[in-house]
Amino acid sequence: MVVYIDLIFLTNLLIDWVLLFLTAWMQKKKPKWWRMIISSIIGALYVVMMFVPELTFLYTFLIKFTLSLFMIWTAFGFHSLQAFTKTIGTFYVVNFVAAGGILGVHYLLQSSADLFNGILFTTTGGISFELQVGFWFVFITFFAVLLVFKGVQSSKRKTEQMAVFFGDMIVEIGGVEVTCTGLVDTGNQLTDPLTRTPVTVMEASLWESYLPPSWKGRISEVSADTLIMELEEEFIWQDRLRLIPYRGINKGTTFMLALKPDSVKVIMNGTCYTPRRTLIGLDGGKLSSEGKYQAIIHPEYVQEPAVVNTTAGQTEKPLNVV
Repeated sequence: MVVYIDLIFLTNLLIDWVLLFLTAWMQKKKPKWWRMIISSIIGALYVVMMFVPELTFLYTFLIKFTLSLFMIWTAFGFHSLQAFTKTIGTFYVVNFVAAGGILGVHYLLQSSADLFNGILFTTTGGISFELQVGFWFVFITFFAVLLVFKGVQSSKRKTEQMAVFFGDMIVEIGGVEVTCTGLVDTGNQLTDPLTRTPVTVMEASLWESYLPPSWKGRISEVSADTLIMELEEEFIWQDRLRLIPYRGINKGTTFMLALKPDSVKVIMNGTCYTPRRTLIGLDGGKLSSEGKYQAIIHPEYVQEPAVVNTTAGQTEKPLNVV
């Protein structure tokens, strides 16, 4: 068997660098590039030493763990025990994800015959598995697994960042109360041009049971003024209807159906906001493809809280709002 030490060294150098890079990315750290390279070289040299028979005593758990500590210290330094421990934990999570992903893909691609041929029974009655994984399989699968892992973490981080802009919205119209999750959009400046009343957009499906039957499935297809002109049956909220002109992306000026509510409450982080002037625009489609929110809250709705303690069932008017 021919072993190419240089290829093994360069491959492990690249793998160690990727593992350290993902560790830094998850910890939101920006270490110096030369520290990352030195740490990767240390890890790659350790792998090469396995081909030196005199150094086999180094391949114990204690030595491996100590080496990982030294690699993290080299790459990120030591600022506090808590931060160092957290970085070590993140480093091992990334390693376990990569190793588990490679094994998972390997066994996923194996047939039942290959799997049973690799099972070995020991003299003590135990079972062991023979693992034969090709170099290029490990190399390609390693980067594919970590690429998927990074994508999942990016999506999770984005969701966590968006969570601070989510709030529970309670709208009451004529004794009917509808609750949904809303997203505060600071770029939403939609207002009634005559009264300057801010408009929050909600999915029309939330009010489907109370809207005219002839509007069902047509709000997103037919212009709002046409729907009002075609309105023949008695609509109990007819005096609450408004037409709000707005300009869509790559579109000319059009109109949106809106309702004048009796009250609106927006609860965010334990604080309740009760805007005095509100209009509820109706959108015929889905505001979120993932269904995370059903309303786009106007930013003026969450400027002056009316309740500062909602968890204990108490209502308090703040003396001063900063």
